[in-house]
Amino acid sequence: MTDLPLTLAAAYGVLSVVTFATYGADKSAAVNGRWRTSESTLHLLALVGGWPGALAGQKVFRHKTRKQPFRTIFWLTVVANCAVLGWFLLASPVTLP
Repeated sequence: MTDLPLTLAAAYGVLSVVTFATYGADKSAAVNGRWRTSESTLHLLALVGGWPGALAGQKVFRHKTRKQPFRTIFWLTVVANCAVLGWFLLASPVTLP
């Protein structure tokens, strides 16, 4: 099971890049009056592990930073993801080399 942390790190990395790009595309769509990504999709991406990319996207694109209901739900997804990750890591002993 030594691959578990590397696999998790890779998954978080990929999900973060996808989520960051989604925030960028949604900001561009908002500015240009095009079809938008739903807030539930943005929250789902954060919940499944893309929250680091979401946080970076919020800062870089200055997107979804003022809507308090969105921010509250975003931070709840971060807490939920971290809680599940912590439980998963504690429940799955990893053998170090």
